Amino acid sequence: MMLNRNAFIRTQVLLSRKNVSSGMSATANPSYALLPGLSRQHYQQQQQVAGLRTTTRSSISDIMGVNNSSLYNDTVPITDKGQVMDKVYCKVADRYDTVLNVLSLFMNTMWKRKFVQRMAPAPGARLLDVAGGTCEIAKHYLEYQDSVNRDSASTVHVVDFNEHMLRAGEARLGGTPWMREGRVTFAQGDAEDLANVPDNSVDIYSISAGMHNLAHPERALSAAYRVLKPGGRFACLEYGHVDTPLFGSVCRWYLAKAVPMISQLLYKDGKSYERLATSVLNFPHQSQFVEAIRRAGFHMPGRGYELFQCGMMVAYIGTKPVVKI
Repeated sequence: MMLNRNAFIRTQVLLSRKNVSSGMSATANPSYALLPGLSRQHYQQQQQVAGLRTTTRSSISDIMGVNNSSLYNDTVPITDKGQVMDKVYCKVADRYDTVLNVLSLFMNTMWKRKFVQRMAPAPGARLLDVAGGTCEIAKHYLEYQDSVNRDSASTVHVVDFNEHMLRAGEARLGGTPWMREGRVTFAQGDAEDLANVPDNSVDIYSISAGMHNLAHPERALSAAYRVLKPGGRFACLEYGHVDTPLFGSVCRWYLAKAVPMISQLLYKDGKSYERLATSVLNFPHQSQFVEAIRRAGFHMPGRGYELFQCGMMVAYIGTKPVVKI
């Protein structure tokens, strides 16, 4: 399933890879470590369910607790979160989507199809899919354009910090008409700056299950605002927090305990999925994250997000105003 390395390098050269960031670990150097333990997370969830407010934070990074120095019982130096997560994705790239479908009880594909539908892309729209290495969003997007809009002009540019994930994505779409027609391109890059993407150049920005991996999500939001055309669509699909007390407790237990155990039994790699699950658990509540999106300048109508399966996943759909607000 994997492309050989020379073929991948040729693709990168065609995309002027020399001008692209070499990845999050090379371009961003924030101090990072994961949140406090699950007990504090549960306390914050209880406060949110009760409608109370805990400490006011100035940024998403503050909410995520960047001053801590451990990664879920592992001793990890205070360093770039991108570097830590890059190693995880190198290990799981070949089976990433398959494992997610199993661990999500086969809801992962449904969520992503629904997410693309919520984007409501116009014919001919240019999509920038960030952290999109395995190309599942790209695939659903182009299927939607072909079947719903009868459109053969729309394109997707996939950016991911991890080369292994990009190879998996290119292998996934290899041989499709989309690849032959040049409707899909790839580049290795940093979601926190998107240095090789021009200002005001894309119609839709999407990121799916990628924000929780970033050390500074607010930087990614600023980059998204910069590259979108005025009136362009911002679309983020991210794991959420289930506020229903009993179901929420089950979901948190499943992520914290069952996911690593199942991954170890089926794939002999419980530690990688433990880290991924912990990164999800430590991401801010949707009511906090949507305010960060608004602070970045986006218009988010209503409450600004839609819950999938009571908040197991959350879709944030907004627009870049024609005049900055």
